[in-house]
Amino acid sequence: MKTPVLQMKGICKSFGGLRALIDVDLELYDNEILAIVGDNGAGKSTLIKVLTGVYQADEGTTLLNGKPANIKNRQDSLAAGIATVYQNLGLVDSLAAAPNIFLGDEPKKRILGLPFIDNKKMRIDANRILREQVGVELPNPNEPIRDYSGGQRQAVAIARAVRANDIHVLVMDEPTAALGPEETRHTLELIRTVRSRGTPIILISHNLDHVFSVADRVQVMRGGKNAGVVDVAKSTKQDVLGLIVGSELMEAL
Repeated sequence: MKTPVLQMKGICKSFGGLRALIDVDLELYDNEILAIVGDNGAGKSTLIKVLTGVYQADEGTTLLNGKPANIKNRQDSLAAGIATVYQNLGLVDSLAAAPNIFLGDEPKKRILGLPFIDNKKMRIDANRILREQVGVELPNPNEPIRDYSGGQRQAVAIARAVRANDIHVLVMDEPTAALGPEETRHTLELIRTVRSRGTPIILISHNLDHVFSVADRVQVMRGGKNAGVVDVAKSTKQDVLGLIVGSELMEAL
């Protein structure tokens, strides 16, 4: 058995008397898209927030490539090579692609001893990242991204997340939410391309059609617990729905 890129073992998290996560395990392998699904309140968002350092687990361990990862905050998660693209993308609409990709970490050059942003290098590097790591060529890379399509905005957000060479895991939170059919198709193709370039992905989604079109495995959360993990090639959406709602309710339906 090959070693998972990412393992979470026995993760528990409570908020006062509410047990949000109860002994949850997760495994993500190289060259894989793992989807996490479940109803609202099932625990999937809390699990991801533990992984990305927003919350600290009360119990459990996280391993990256078989080694313990001590993730206490967002900076620890980034340093460990875990990148996240949130549902709101966090882009600055008035800026072009390159400034958004390098926001807060712009390349510098010195003129007469004074530091200035190296806009030419930033544009060249941004286009290279989009092309090599995301598989996208933007038709108007110098336009403000407010004019971009939903799929193009996703590409910029992904490029910002994966631009570091030591990214081990990409987490995508509801990437197709609020997108039209054509933009959704482009975004799903984008997810496949990023995986094919060597970045394993954790995909959080409510849409089983989208999940089954891109994911290799699906982990179902219910009531703060891991309700099951299925192989997409050997399962149906009905199987996953049964895990989401529970066998008794599924039989009643």
